[in-house]
Amino acid sequence: MTKAYWIAFVTVTDPDRYAGYQNHAPAAFAKYNARFLARGGDAETLEGEPFQRHVVIEFASKAQALACYNSPEYQSARSHRQAACRANIAIAEGLPLTDT
Repeated sequence: MTKAYWIAFVTVTDPDRYAGYQNHAPAAFAKYNARFLARGGDAETLEGEPFQRHVVIEFASKAQALACYNSPEYQSARSHRQAACRANIAIAEGLPLTDT
């Protein structure tokens, strides 16, 4: 099965309101066995619009990543961040695993 990656670029504009997202989102990620590969940390924008946070989350499959995003748990969390940040989020399917 090919893994998939949730890739997000986020700039928080209202930290107090964004805290509601941070309190609710972990339940969705745990339910779908998400694994954070990058979250925050030092980043440098080389092209395009700069964002404060860069996040990469690994899922077992694209279907699993989409199920997490569309889940009631994540949509509830999302309602807390909508007016609290600017975000670009994409789900990308990874490369097929090969034996080398």
